[in-house]
Amino acid sequence: MRDPDGSKLLTSDEVGGLLRAAVQHAGGVLQSWALDHIDANPQRSTTATYVASVEWPHGVRKELLGVSARAGGLARTDERAAIFADGDREVAVWIYPKDPDLPGLERAAYPTEMAAVLNEYRVFPTPVGVDQIRLDMIGYRPRRRAVLKCTVSSPARVLYVKVLRERLFESVKQRHELLIEAGVPAPIILAATSDHLLVLDELPGRPLARAIFDDEAPTTAERLIRVLDAMPKTVAALERRPPWSDAVKHYARMVSQAVPPLQPRLDWMSEQISQGLAECPEGDEPTHGDFHEGQIFVRNGHVSGILDIDTVGPGRRADDLACLIAHLSTVQRMNARQAERVHALLRSWVPVFDERVDPTELRLRAAAVIISLATGPYRSQEPHWERETHQIVDAAEALIRQVV
Repeated sequence: MRDPDGSKLLTSDEVGGLLRAAVQHAGGVLQSWALDHIDANPQRSTTATYVASVEWPHGVRKELLGVSARAGGLARTDERAAIFADGDREVAVWIYPKDPDLPGLERAAYPTEMAAVLNEYRVFPTPVGVDQIRLDMIGYRPRRRAVLKCTVSSPARVLYVKVLRERLFESVKQRHELLIEAGVPAPIILAATSDHLLVLDELPGRPLARAIFDDEAPTTAERLIRVLDAMPKTVAALERRPPWSDAVKHYARMVSQAVPPLQPRLDWMSEQISQGLAECPEGDEPTHGDFHEGQIFVRNGHVSGILDIDTVGPGRRADDLACLIAHLSTVQRMNARQAERVHALLRSWVPVFDERVDPTELRLRAAAVIISLATGPYRSQEPHWERETHQIVDAAEALIRQVV
């Protein structure tokens, strides 16, 4: 097939016909649309979302439309969406929040439904009315996960609703319970629903992602390592998540597909990473699996909480520390003062990390994470995604050249 994974179709004007057909099937008229987000798995599948203006019988409204195409034909959950044909290919199309892999999103997206959830699970001593709830989307990866902020006016409280796929729900719930029982500052579960929603309490403190720009250092490298070391040894018995470096060639292909001139550099980098880490054992230390400034909360110089513990499991401490370095090395759209604050933190923290883990391993693993992050600007369709992709790849190469 000329376009096996559907990436060309879903990023071209041709997809407009599918969007019009899907909207018409739902009873509306498509007025306009624009590509919003794309997840590409080269040669396998592509999922994209589109911001659309749709005229319904009750008026015009902005909608988010999703489309999935697969090289191997439809998946089981595709049948929960509307199926349309484009030549010999069948694609799944849905209108948010009816994501075929996130059945709970339909309840999490509406205040009326969320009020019912909070009351059903008695999250508050007295029932909550729909007029007391405000919902804000924090993040949505189509067919993967979603997180919404739920602000309750009375009693004044902020909760977070994590929308998960069915096959991951129990394992994520188990990880929360395991860490909380051990005293690790993970979010407390207030409700776990049959349609795979986790309602979580707000963490104390503020995100490190904001605190990195403070005039004073938000915490120390030692305290960051300490919260990782506080995870119970039983974490090592959980299912192992492959480190980012195991998939470096996959991510390099994804980036090369979006920006073909980068392919020679990415091929060289992925080879250096694979060869340099070939002799490293898997490791059995308790690890977070996606440890970066967006997942860490701080207060009064201490780590007050860690988020998104879905990936907690056995691994190498170098992977967690490398993940943090990678994210801090690729923060985009900073002004000069912000960039200096982040660089100062890296200059302070990296030497401490070097004392805890092998410096070469740390940099190669960080470079692998950076290559995975280089898929982000294209996937999110940032206005200057190609320039940002080059900048991120430059950061990965700089780390590799420190050690090879």
